[in-house]
Amino acid sequence: MNKKYLIGMFCTSLLMTACSSGYKLNSELREVNVPQNWLEQTNVLRVNDNWLQQFSEPVLFELVAKALAHNHNLLQQAYQVEIEEQRVRVSGAVLWPSLDLSLRNSRTKGGSPATFSTVSSASLNLAYEVDLWGKLSAAERQSNLIYLAQKSNFEQAKQQLVADVVIAWFNSLSAQQLTALYQARVHNAEQNLDIIENGYQQGLNAALDVYLARNNLHSERSRLTQQQTTSLQTVRELERLLGEYPNGELAIKAEVPLLNNTIPQGLPSELISRKPALIASWYQLLAKDAALAYAHKQRFPSLNLSASLSESGETLADVFSPSSLAWSLIGSISAPIFNGGKLQANENIAELTLKQGEQQYLDTLYGAFNTVESAISQEKSLTARYQATLAARDNAVIAEQLAFEQYQTGLVSYTTVLDAQGRSFDAQSSLIELKNQLISNRVNLHVALGGDFSVADNSTSDQ
Repeated sequence: MNKKYLIGMFCTSLLMTACSSGYKLNSELREVNVPQNWLEQTNVLRVNDNWLQQFSEPVLFELVAKALAHNHNLLQQAYQVEIEEQRVRVSGAVLWPSLDLSLRNSRTKGGSPATFSTVSSASLNLAYEVDLWGKLSAAERQSNLIYLAQKSNFEQAKQQLVADVVIAWFNSLSAQQLTALYQARVHNAEQNLDIIENGYQQGLNAALDVYLARNNLHSERSRLTQQQTTSLQTVRELERLLGEYPNGELAIKAEVPLLNNTIPQGLPSELISRKPALIASWYQLLAKDAALAYAHKQRFPSLNLSASLSESGETLADVFSPSSLAWSLIGSISAPIFNGGKLQANENIAELTLKQGEQQYLDTLYGAFNTVESAISQEKSLTARYQATLAARDNAVIAEQLAFEQYQTGLVSYTTVLDAQGRSFDAQSSLIELKNQLISNRVNLHVALGGDFSVADNSTSDQ
């Protein structure tokens, strides 16, 4: 059932980068067992790259845009991308010669009687290290790969932020629905207590029923208070994602949809080149490979060239006189002879770090597969549970009504009524929670599959 796929096939340029450093991937990393299809795959079409549009909520779209513009964690990562970009420039600068200009002017006093002397000097120095073995290029390649990894991590962070905003939005809506349900339960308990107290005054009901009804009312009020706090907390969590002060005043109002359609799941082998987190992990591995190449080439000789123009005189005019300029051109070769095994140890550390990175990549890869498989299984389970709970809710509501009617005619005790009401409440609240869980799992599945929340050009997504 399983078929071996070469991971490197997902991006030819990445393989070329790895081969240029002289390192060869071990057999465990070169071949990974990837199934042809997901274990419970229902749709092999291309993964949806515009999944946010399925909710059709303009307010939600506005909140997503606000979060992308103001979320503090995302902005931190955006700045980190810029920092890594500047580090690429720094590492690339060493491949070019450096030119420095130095000007000096001094005045000294000495002797007896006192004599004064003025000396001005200027020098122009040029330094360049010839990259014979590709050592400097390896350092630049490492910086560039770290930058690409950070860019991919940033893309993954954007996908996750949008998912978190959508989930937080529906958590708030579901919390509001539960609050409304708790309020209805309190109102129902108050009505039941009035009926039972009136019956007790008329000698129709026992005192025990009054105490049970009062206990039920206080319990429902306690639950309502707790749910109101929970609902407020969900709003505050959403506000934090938006980069706003969490005052709990964000207006939330919409219907919670029932997502019963299947989504395109693509193929497991496509996940490697589609999910930003996996691409970032691969770039990080190649960066460790470049670090190993750099550590190895540190043991080779270095060729440095330097040139200078300099002159000194009593005045600046003497310094810049063309006839008095002195120049020098120097070439030097330096090679490590003995350093107590320092360079060898650094190379060993880089090699072990690379092997460690291989295992990290494999762990990330199989973790991504596991997340998708679990989300697909979870969606099937939640859908089945929702349908069963829906039927249970309908029966429980009818049973609650019949139980109270039979209690009023003396056919059942009040404990039977309380039991029926509890079952009805549990079924209704479970239905709300399951619908929300279906949405959360669906959103997480989109992210796990590497689907983008939107595309800039719809025409390209249809090709």
